[in-house]
Amino acid sequence: MHLRLATTDDSAALAALGRDSFVAKFGDLYRPRDLMAFLAQSHAEPVVAEQLADPAMRVALAERDGALVGYCKLWLDCGWPGHARGANVVELVQLYTAPGATGGGIGATLMDWALAEARGFGADEVQLSVWSGNHGAQRFYRRYDFEHVADIEFWVGEQCDEEFLFAKML
Repeated sequence: MHLRLATTDDSAALAALGRDSFVAKFGDLYRPRDLMAFLAQSHAEPVVAEQLADPAMRVALAERDGALVGYCKLWLDCGWPGHARGANVVELVQLYTAPGATGGGIGATLMDWALAEARGFGADEVQLSVWSGNHGAQRFYRRYDFEHVADIEFWVGEQCDEEFLFAKML
């Protein structure tokens, strides 16, 4: 597996993987109009291109045999300041693997990158949100000593999901 930083040239591939991964994992939870609205807001190519151009966003891509198999977005800002315990908090926005690629070490490699990147930035806390029903992801984050610190909301179109805010002090 090869890890590299994303560039704006990766916008289309990154947007497609984000859409495919989200739909594969969560698509059946939402009405089609809510899902489409969310995907347009979060995983459209122009949205991803804007994120990649933002100096406060770091994105690592995981490639295997030339194919994109995962990515991680780290935002060098605090997503939930009302729940911050640190002075310099960053947010792990998305850690996605390609459908069917979970369990191959991709997530661990991307998490290791994110934590090293956060430390290099001088962060003292990393926050992330995880759906309350995604027990596998919660186990993965707990292996990295993230803990559930708050209950929050996550909107997909007009549907509000119960989400957990996890955080880790560095």
